[in-house]
Amino acid sequence: MDAKARNCLLQHREALEKDIKTSYIMDYMISDGVLTVSEEEKVKNEPTRQQKAAMLIKMILKKDNYCYISFYKALLQEGYKDLAALLHGGIPVLSSSNGKDSLVGVTSYVKTVLCEGGVPQRPVVFVTRKKLVHAIRQKLLKLDGEPGWVTIYGMAGCGKSVLAAEAVRDHTLLEGCFPGGVHWLSVGKQDKSGLLMKLQNLCTRLDQDESFSQRLPLNIEEAKDRLRILMLRKHPRSLLILDDVWDPWVLKAFDNQCQILLTTRDRSVTDSVMGPKYVIPVESGLGKEKGLEILSLFVNMKKADLPEQAHSIIKECKGSPLVVSLIGALLRDFPNRWEYYLRQLQNKQFKRIRKCSSYDYEALDEAMSISVEMLREDIKDYYTDLSILQKDVKVPTKVLCILWDMETEEVEDILQEFVNKSLLFCDRNGKSFRYYLHDLQVDFLTEKNRSQLQDLHRKIITQFQRHHRLHTLSPDQEDCMYWYNFLAYHMASANMHKELCALMFSLDWIKAKTELVGPAHLIHEFVEYRHILDEKEISVCSQDCSVCENFQEFLSLNGHLLGRQPFPNIVQLGLCEPETSEVYQQAKLQAKQEVDNGMLYLEWINKKNIKNLSRLVVRPHTDAVYHACFSGDGQRIASCGADKTLQVFKAETGEKLLEIKAHEDEVLCCAFSTDDRFIATCSVDKKVKIWNSMTGELVHTYDEHSEQVNCCHFTNNSHHLLLATGSSDSFLKLWDLNEKDCRNTMFGHTNSVNHCRFSPDDKLLASCSADGSLKLWDVKSANERKSINVKQFFISSEEPQEDMEVIVKCCSWSSDGARIMVAAKNKIFLVDVHTCGLLAEIHTGHHSTIQYCDFSPSNHLAVVALSQYCVELWNMDSCLKVADCRGHLSWVHSVMFSPDGSSFLTSSDDETIRLWETKKVCKNSGIVLKQEIDVLFQENEVMILAVDNMRRLQLINGKTGQIDYLTEAQVSSCCLSPHLQYVALGGEDGAIKILELLNNRIFQSKIGHKSAVRHVQFTTDGKTLISSSDDSVIQVWNWQSEEYVFLQAHQEAVKDFRLLRNSRLLSWSFDGTVKVWNIITGRIEKDFVCHQDTVLSCDISPDATKFSSTSADKTAKIWSFELLSPLHELRGHKGCVRCSVFSGDSTLLATGDDNGEIR
Repeated sequence: MDAKARNCLLQHREALEKDIKTSYIMDYMISDGVLTVSEEEKVKNEPTRQQKAAMLIKMILKKDNYCYISFYKALLQEGYKDLAALLHGGIPVLSSSNGKDSLVGVTSYVKTVLCEGGVPQRPVVFVTRKKLVHAIRQKLLKLDGEPGWVTIYGMAGCGKSVLAAEAVRDHTLLEGCFPGGVHWLSVGKQDKSGLLMKLQNLCTRLDQDESFSQRLPLNIEEAKDRLRILMLRKHPRSLLILDDVWDPWVLKAFDNQCQILLTTRDRSVTDSVMGPKYVIPVESGLGKEKGLEILSLFVNMKKADLPEQAHSIIKECKGSPLVVSLIGALLRDFPNRWEYYLRQLQNKQFKRIRKCSSYDYEALDEAMSISVEMLREDIKDYYTDLSILQKDVKVPTKVLCILWDMETEEVEDILQEFVNKSLLFCDRNGKSFRYYLHDLQVDFLTEKNRSQLQDLHRKIITQFQRHHRLHTLSPDQEDCMYWYNFLAYHMASANMHKELCALMFSLDWIKAKTELVGPAHLIHEFVEYRHILDEKEISVCSQDCSVCENFQEFLSLNGHLLGRQPFPNIVQLGLCEPETSEVYQQAKLQAKQEVDNGMLYLEWINKKNIKNLSRLVVRPHTDAVYHACFSGDGQRIASCGADKTLQVFKAETGEKLLEIKAHEDEVLCCAFSTDDRFIATCSVDKKVKIWNSMTGELVHTYDEHSEQVNCCHFTNNSHHLLLATGSSDSFLKLWDLNEKDCRNTMFGHTNSVNHCRFSPDDKLLASCSADGSLKLWDVKSANERKSINVKQFFISSEEPQEDMEVIVKCCSWSSDGARIMVAAKNKIFLVDVHTCGLLAEIHTGHHSTIQYCDFSPSNHLAVVALSQYCVELWNMDSCLKVADCRGHLSWVHSVMFSPDGSSFLTSSDDETIRLWETKKVCKNSGIVLKQEIDVLFQENEVMILAVDNMRRLQLINGKTGQIDYLTEAQVSSCCLSPHLQYVALGGEDGAIKILELLNNRIFQSKIGHKSAVRHVQFTTDGKTLISSSDDSVIQVWNWQSEEYVFLQAHQEAVKDFRLLRNSRLLSWSFDGTVKVWNIITGRIEKDFVCHQDTVLSCDISPDATKFSSTSADKTAKIWSFELLSPLHELRGHKGCVRCSVFSGDSTLLATGDDNGEIR
């Protein structure tokens, strides 16, 4: 053993001896051939667990490097990841030609890599299919380090997953092609919510130290981007294996420059993604010889010695490795029953068991039925209990311990019998063993035990309630994630409606689940179980069908907050809901209980209920709506989506006019022609179709694109009607409806074309692409006129430009054609068409990406759809947000203004299309108040002076909510005089004004500031106004006598100030100093050099003897006014220390930082 490895083992010997259980670790090492059975017996003979561990480590120290590596892998395998981490630094380097087991290429290095990546182990009995494995490896080698797709496809149960796992069991392949590792993800049949959960789990595995983010991605777009960064930076040159992919749309989430191996039943799943693609068909299942080989291994006989019935059994199994294994496991236990099992297979007495299965697989049904019948009587019921497991879900041992009320060892013994008989599979890669069924086995059990399913689900809920209370579930418990993900499913399946309502309408449950996985899965459950949650007869639902909607809206509208760190207080969020909401009622009840225990909650006294701003809501589709658009006259709306249909309905009433089964796959975009005679649609099926908008008759079909077609748009002039389409094949095409073939193909983009739009005069066509560019094309010549690299607008120190992927989502022209709006990531850019210069930039500030945007044809508004359920209106001249449109309960895919701009459409994953009136939305949207605010409590009144997001000054009555707008000036700071007689305001231009409220007289400082005024405050007598500014000067203005005193000594902008007793003032600055001034003389009395970085805040102790300072240097300090050195320096914060406050008796100081930590 290398000295480094030996020293590492000796160094951590004590920790290892204290914690490990040797039995399973030795099993692993024996299978690796580094420990003998006699050595195992020697360890077992030791009297205590710790002595057993000590003996094992003593043996390892006398062995070689392979033993060290095997011990390290065994620790990982058995869930001792922390202990394995201690040994990781001592792992010796082995040459690729040594340390192999009996099958070429499988070294200790390979086992470690595959174990860490979650690649399934070999089946109990395994035979290699060398020709297929070699073919897969050759295709993987062809990727040559570049992004691409290798697809293994074939019928269900033909062994695709085993082949995929076997292909990467090769030292040379991993070391040479995938040194970054291999990462296995079981996908299965998923909806969007399920896919997001899979992506979240994968991102968590790839970022276990949370070095890239401390929170889970909240939507698929964000998860895709997180995965790209993790694969690029943290796991470069690694292979991602996607097992059992059903749907093409799923692969779009992984289409981000990765090397991918996938298994599927559908060869065409990769049609919608970019990059090199290689295919390995597994069409025939096992050949006769391989089938016989499996049987011979099970019964421990030579192939030549197998009885004649073996050949017939293989024929009946129809090439399925799973069926052969089931029969082989039976013959191992009963070697004289060859004729009996053959007869059972031939009789097909179970062939009609599968009445509504997604498979038609008689041989498997026969083999499963026989295997289950042959189980010992005392464990048959346990296998029946597994009927409630979902496909592609690996269940921790602990869940089954709770279900059966047994110890771990008892459960594992029972499950191992199922595994040995090929009735169950075990994943040993995680912290504990996890068990799962093949999809075919799930189907079989579901059909066989259909009459018992409700009782079986009820059993697991009852057992859960015995062992757990919801608030006792802890993330470090191995079964925790299972219950959070599937408890509602089991309750619904058990017909336990009352319990399901109590669970889903519990703020505690919502908090716990969203804190772990974000809100998306919960929202999905509210949609899926709505028919249960809306039942009026259930008392817990308060006899109100809107309760479910209340909770669903609460999750959707607060989705951008839930899942963040630090996690928001869910009771306080609930108190912000309308008072009629069930969420509010629950939150108030819980708040009252917690207030008794010292908690503090804020109750809004002037809360407004701004809901139902959409004028029309229609649900014409049965799945996600990807696009909706107005006709040229604004009277009709066309929409399309995941249900493959085109719908046309009246804009005024929502009355359906047409429903067309438009394409063979999802329809991504639709567009009316300018004269409203035609509607164009484009689809994932690579086709573009033209329809008669009145009759629904198909007019043209164009199929010249080689990938999915993402967008379509007609010219604005009907005299010469052209249609533009953009595709994932990176090409734009122009079509003349009078011709059969494409008029022009435009080359230039190097990745998918996401969006295209004709200019108002039809002379130019704008296109935007996943290659990070916006291009302008001359429509007449079809030549590229200009290209704008949008990626250059994102240059920042945080993300180097060469690593950044910028996908330009969409673009929209201003009505005069002089400007074009472009959306990418979470920013909108306004570009001058003639100079290509950047005119404006808007950062939406959300943890989500912009999905779509549209310019109003009649004014300067833009409507923006964000992936986190939000729709926003922005003024493109002022770059200010003017409205939030809330109502959609899932991702919003597209937005579009009506021809006159008076209304706009939004279409969403929640299957709805909403029509909004622009003026109504702008008028009713809540005005956002800025931080510049002052409050005066006077007798029984509460008056608030505040600056809103339009920089207007508002005076608000806190009790009634009445608002008076005092000025339209660009206000940057404000304050009230002590007796509510005057209002002071500082402007962005440095001006200082005082407004007399009684008669609206204005007094203005003659001098003012050179930069924006950041803080203003009256003295207690109201005669003097003090102001500070970015120009580093503090002005003391006796506004009645027009006398001025200037406090000038700070070297940088003044952050803030506080008035002290006896005409003194404390100020702090970006220059790191705190100063005490005499405001009458203007002299500095004390000058404290406090911090190396900006002083962010100060607080004065109630006894006025001390003050605190906090800084961007992550420290806080306590000072005496009498000393120039600090009394205490407080270290420990990991972020900028933003604020501090003394306790009432001046003995304690609380500090808060940018990470949300309070000390």
